[in-house]
Amino acid sequence: MSTIRLVLAALLIAGPAVAQETTNNPFPDPIPASEGVIVVGLEEFATLPDIDGATARPMVLVDEPGSGRLFVNDMWGLLYAISYGGSVTQYLDVREPRWGVAVETPPEVVRIMEVGLQSFALHPHFNEPGTAGYGKLYTWIDTDDTAPAADFVPGGGDDTHDIVLLEWTASDPEAGSYDGGPPREVLRVEQPFDNHNGGRIGFNPLSSPGDPDFGMLYLGLADGGAAGDLLDLAQNLGSVFGKILRLHPLGSSSTNGRYGIPADNPFARDGIERTLGEIYASGLRNPQGFDWDAGTGELLVADIGQSTVEKLSVVPSGGDLGWNTWEGSYRVVTNILVDPSNPRGDSWITYPVAEFDQNDPLLQRGSAATGVVAYRHDAIPQLSDHVLWGDLPSGEVFHVPADGLSGGGQAAIRRVLFRDGGSTQTLLELVQAKMVDQGREPTTRADLHFGRGPAGRVFILNKWDGVVREIVR
Repeated sequence: MSTIRLVLAALLIAGPAVAQETTNNPFPDPIPASEGVIVVGLEEFATLPDIDGATARPMVLVDEPGSGRLFVNDMWGLLYAISYGGSVTQYLDVREPRWGVAVETPPEVVRIMEVGLQSFALHPHFNEPGTAGYGKLYTWIDTDDTAPAADFVPGGGDDTHDIVLLEWTASDPEAGSYDGGPPREVLRVEQPFDNHNGGRIGFNPLSSPGDPDFGMLYLGLADGGAAGDLLDLAQNLGSVFGKILRLHPLGSSSTNGRYGIPADNPFARDGIERTLGEIYASGLRNPQGFDWDAGTGELLVADIGQSTVEKLSVVPSGGDLGWNTWEGSYRVVTNILVDPSNPRGDSWITYPVAEFDQNDPLLQRGSAATGVVAYRHDAIPQLSDHVLWGDLPSGEVFHVPADGLSGGGQAAIRRVLFRDGGSTQTLLELVQAKMVDQGREPTTRADLHFGRGPAGRVFILNKWDGVVREIVR
């Protein structure tokens, strides 16, 4: 089935496009500016320190209830612990020479690139003494040390750097800073281009001991970079690029013997030698945010588009999100054009549950879907039973209904705005005002990401003013 699917996709891409209708704007109606807007508060919760004169570049924030702390990364190579009251302490600096980790960083501190400490995850037994996962945390890091042999190579490109999954083991998980030894390398991937590197990693917080999904680590990997999936990797089930992987980090059944391949992964026992058992889902372009919906148990992923469609998808085991044959609900004709005449025309594709147009008047050039929080709490009643996601550069936050998600399109996409005194503002406007107060030149983009805390607390991160903000009712 996998081989047939790939051959069909190749034939469809190679076929003539002269008779196709093409556009880079398949959505006739823009996202409403005021209809259906939810207004919430947004408070400054904590401030991350500058690094060598540059503001922090946080991507991920997670809760660690065992010690009553939040953890947040800085792409420059640091991990911070934040008390529930907002007190910040440095937990781990992966750049310290004793660790032997060469973190790749942008050549100029003012240049926001896609490399660094991409993501991290705490094992669900991080604070459970006597368990195999006790004290273990995982970092997903770009490195310019390409001397070690990579476990996965793209088969083309420039070998610009590697991305490495590392396992760290704290002696006392409740200590103020990391007190363990050097990390163990779990797997290494050779990157063919500078952009589209690793995405989000994480454990399913809805699983519990005894569940098949408990302790399984999900890793997002973009398509390798350049533009248009130049190496055709996202549809290649023998490649890790353009995929979500699912691993047992404490296992040993992998080719390198340093992690396990769950037996219930969709391609682990398909009988086809060239498919990778690590793959959970394929056909992704750049998955920078995912979350599990406590109401449905489903995995939701925000996947950054090429030049037309930004999408939110429910991703089943074995799902194919279509890239680079499809961008959202539309067949790709060129890097900047899609064919709107036959949406959702292939039966094997997992199409989005919501999608928006990169050219929408609310947004700016370079639109990119990000975030994802399936909100099933009542602490912020306006947001109950909604999925939050957003647009990374513009800082626009959107909501869609969590129940009965539509079959796609953008009819249900509406805005979330933030109360600031007597006015409502976007995140970008708030960040710009804060930067002026800090004496910095205001940014033109927000670089938006979400984080979860305890008891329904939701946080918003950005890469420009160092402030972690909390959404409040």
